Amino acid sequence: MAALSDANLIASGKVREIYDLGTELLLVTTDRISTYDVIHPNPIPDKGAVLTAISAFWFEQTAQIVPNHMVSVTTGVPQEVRGRAMVVRKLRMLPVECVVRGYITGSGWKDYQATGAVSGIALPAGLRESERLPQPIFTPSTKAEVGHDEAIDFEAASALIGDHELAVRLRDTCIALYEHCAEHARSRGVILADTKFEFGLDADGTLTLADEVCTPDSSRFWPADGYEPGHGQPSFDKQFVRDWAAGTGWDKQPPAPAIPEDVVARTRAKYIEAYERLTGSDFTDWLKRTGAGI
Repeated sequence: MAALSDANLIASGKVREIYDLGTELLLVTTDRISTYDVIHPNPIPDKGAVLTAISAFWFEQTAQIVPNHMVSVTTGVPQEVRGRAMVVRKLRMLPVECVVRGYITGSGWKDYQATGAVSGIALPAGLRESERLPQPIFTPSTKAEVGHDEAIDFEAASALIGDHELAVRLRDTCIALYEHCAEHARSRGVILADTKFEFGLDADGTLTLADEVCTPDSSRFWPADGYEPGHGQPSFDKQFVRDWAAGTGWDKQPPAPAIPEDVVARTRAKYIEAYERLTGSDFTDWLKRTGAGI
């Protein structure tokens, strides 16, 4: 494909744009950033490339656990979006967000404080905020067309999927993926507190990992060297921007406020540091590999 304008745009989300290539799709990750489901007017430079690079890394790392939709980050990718786009296989996407939590934080912490459980899973009494759970838990949510996704229990997820056996396989695969990625991250000095996966079925009905994998947009990453349960943790993910937004007095309704230049710069640095810590590679190596900026 010579240019992006030659492709048929079929979907545009908060961060990603999807183009129909016929038998495949082109998934383009922009530099846009959103908090509380509202896009901020100014982007985070290189964010799209970092998210694409991290996903590509994990797709390669986890291919022995479950097939994924990645085809290429070079062949078929227009020059103007090199580095932040990949050609992927078409799938029939499953109607649930697959959240796995290894630590009690975020909305899970709020639910635990209120009920002692998360998504119907009872947890031990006396857990502290950010504490590691005895074992990772699968806490799915709906995929909301508008507004926020809603946490559901396993039985509700199984009903949405319409196949109990597939739902069990999905849950077990998600936990295996989380454990693999969390172990690798830990070896690189990073805690993967929780993450979100998306899956679809290919033409043969094979369960297939899709979208993004363990990126700073879909996960909570904490530096292991400063980890201390009992409070919130510093992060490598977009929680940094969420924390800034929460302190502005913004009512979380459109339009979102512009992000100050220093917050943009520090957020960009956090995204790049996440990639380099997790992969052990320099971010510029990814740009060279994909021919970005040539």
